[in-house]
Amino acid sequence: MKFVILTLFPEMVDSALSHSVLGRARNEGSLGVSVRNMRDWAADKHKSVDDTPYGGGPGMVLRVDVIDRALADLRKEFPNADVGLLTPQGERFTQQVAEQLAGNGRDLILVAGHYEGFDERIRSLVDGQLSLGDFVLTGGEIAAMGITDAIARLLPGVLGDDTSAHEESHSLRDAQGKRLLEYPHYTRPERYAPTSRNTGELGVPDVLKSGDHAAIARWRLEQAKGRTTNR
Repeated sequence: MKFVILTLFPEMVDSALSHSVLGRARNEGSLGVSVRNMRDWAADKHKSVDDTPYGGGPGMVLRVDVIDRALADLRKEFPNADVGLLTPQGERFTQQVAEQLAGNGRDLILVAGHYEGFDERIRSLVDGQLSLGDFVLTGGEIAAMGITDAIARLLPGVLGDDTSAHEESHSLRDAQGKRLLEYPHYTRPERYAPTSRNTGELGVPDVLKSGDHAAIARWRLEQAKGRTTNR
């Protein structure tokens, strides 16, 4: 699966997706990410991609002709791709959506807007619209990076240990298939008294030190169910 991110700030996106797990996966060839600059499809010498809104009002609006030319070229270059528009008005992006997109065998082009918004006609050029939640960002770049990260880590070879993604929040499931939040984790030191907050000494549950793997599995499932109910 390949990701193509169409943005006004390619350096911002490319830099963020070049570190840690995704950076390593890109270097190893198990993840393909292509970041494209909207201004490459501007028609004037100033590389303009936006204009003032009809009817008046604040801000600048991304032009439909610029985005159309970009998508026309990108669809030819990536004929197996779906196009997603990042907008607060889109479908709420969830782990289930991430799993669907990771498993459908298609590439994904993400259009990250900026400024006041898109010309409404751009919505007719895409296959779907996605939102991180009911809030507004200054641009779609952060949403594009978050969505790319969430989907990419589900792809074979990206995490290295492909089983770990199935034991995390929203992917972990009980016997009935209900999605659960992840169980708590602990590491050394075994006992610790924090200085940043007066909690007293904190320890590690005895079951995790028991070596009884069946008991540990039962405890983790109980913890996950409890967290899901409470949170």
